[in-house]
Amino acid sequence: MSAPTKNKKLLAWVEEITALCKPDAVVWCDGSKAEYDTLMQGMVDSGLATKLDEAKRPNSFHFRSDPSDVARVENRTYIASLKEEDAGPTNNWIDPAELKKTMTALYDGCMKGRTMYVIPFSMGPVGGPISKIGIEITDSAYVVCNMHIMTRVGTKVLETLGDGEFIPCLHSVGKPLAPGESDNGQWPCAPLDKKYIAHFPEENLIWSYGSGYGGNALLGKKCLALRIASNMARNEGWMAEHMLILRLTSPEGKQFHIAAAFPSACGKTNLAMLQPTIAGWKCECIGDDISWMKIGPDGRLYAINPEAGFFGVAPGTSAASNPMALASVRANSIFTNCVVTDDNDIWWEDMGVECSGGTDWKGKPWKPGMVDAEGNKIKGAHPNARFTAPAAQCPVVCPDWEAPQGVAIDIFVFGGRRTKVMPLVHQAYSWDQGVYMGATAASEATAAALDVKGLRRDPMAMKPFIGYHVGDYFAHWFAMGDKLGDKAPKCFYVNWFRKNDSGKWLWPGFGDNSRVLKWMCERVEGKVEAVETPIGFMPKAGDLDLTGLDIPAEDLAELLKVDVSAFKAEFEDLDSYMGSVGSKLPERMKAQVAAYKQRLG
Repeated sequence: MSAPTKNKKLLAWVEEITALCKPDAVVWCDGSKAEYDTLMQGMVDSGLATKLDEAKRPNSFHFRSDPSDVARVENRTYIASLKEEDAGPTNNWIDPAELKKTMTALYDGCMKGRTMYVIPFSMGPVGGPISKIGIEITDSAYVVCNMHIMTRVGTKVLETLGDGEFIPCLHSVGKPLAPGESDNGQWPCAPLDKKYIAHFPEENLIWSYGSGYGGNALLGKKCLALRIASNMARNEGWMAEHMLILRLTSPEGKQFHIAAAFPSACGKTNLAMLQPTIAGWKCECIGDDISWMKIGPDGRLYAINPEAGFFGVAPGTSAASNPMALASVRANSIFTNCVVTDDNDIWWEDMGVECSGGTDWKGKPWKPGMVDAEGNKIKGAHPNARFTAPAAQCPVVCPDWEAPQGVAIDIFVFGGRRTKVMPLVHQAYSWDQGVYMGATAASEATAAALDVKGLRRDPMAMKPFIGYHVGDYFAHWFAMGDKLGDKAPKCFYVNWFRKNDSGKWLWPGFGDNSRVLKWMCERVEGKVEAVETPIGFMPKAGDLDLTGLDIPAEDLAELLKVDVSAFKAEFEDLDSYMGSVGSKLPERMKAQVAAYKQRLG
């Protein structure tokens, strides 16, 4: 087919990659339903996809990946900056010239026997002031269909691009086919030692080879929206963050916009789709994973969700834990590495519904309670099994979730999973202290709650996704605060996961987290005073709305306790962590560490 663009740079790049990868055919994707349906039917016919029961799960499909290709491969993910010091201690670095030589050899002929798809996609509403355009070249129809859901794909993107700049994203599953050979219904990918997910920040370029799964292959997601975009944002004066965005509306109709950064397994998607348990308050989801933010004409920070869909972890998603996520996958969804039930629906562990049996994620017959030779229970779904669903299907999606200019952020929330020490909520005294809070966010990596060495620091939940030196990343946060001045969002830190000495949860979590968000909103409005503590402002007795909750006074006291000795016991770990940043640790961060220690005495 003839190319639907006159963009000379794009045409030259597609021609170059065609010559290198040697596909049997080249298709420019138009983003249409017909295109999606045709590709999906082709994968059903080839045995790669299973069409689910139309009555139970309309227009939905299930895929099984290769057991070696089930998650992001962080140890095969690289930041190929010109200088190693620019990648910093949180990234794997390879010299870009060396990496390009290695990967070019792998790409040579890698698409033989396959179709090469050119996917024009927009991160954010097409043509919006915060949006960016990428072009992903791939030999995977699975990737095309997922990108249809996760981004805005099609000819409208090319029309908006015109002769402008785009972010080139090259992907191959790394499994060429000989004449007459087919995949035989088997997921195509390369061995682990041939997998590469490479980012070239000086060129805003992404190369991915050997994996067909998730963030390794859907290059608009973590690769572009965070690793490359974070570096672009630093250079251009905006922010690309691993944050959900929600709108909370008070009974009086006052809207508050909250962006929150949590490491994995800390309830991020649950909070994004929160169902408040306090009367009169309403929560609406704008995004569950990524926030791009620019300073608007009024000096405030405006955020968009650059994605168009949810790519969520399936196991654990239930009507009890996240009813809105479960409702979002009722139709028009892609599932990967789940159980396909005997009645041709999908199932996963902790889904909250009965399953009599079916076929597990490895394609083997499976029933609940099955055990292996060692007596270990066999899980039907892979722990990282995924769903891909259109955000527009979320019952609580915000009417303004696609507003091109974004929404003005009032509050930043950071958090981690701590069973001890960290209280339920506290507020930073200043923007700089808020940056310190986000930078030192931590979860317990072990069951030993007070084992300080077991803390896993995840700055702003961005550790795997910062596309440059983490010290420069902290400096960029400080610089953004300087630009925003008194219009900067207020910063808070939460911990939903406190337990008492007998292992009982002290806070109910889920919808009741709205009570903590309400206190934040009241702090922003100046409606409530707060208690000054060594770690920040905390709620006064009676200011947390506990209407309808039966929390013993001693549990509430424990939730809001600042155990000075416990915080001081973590100084050594804090110093080691800050030391790991190296010579680029900003002086302002050092000042925050010193002030924090001084307040704790």
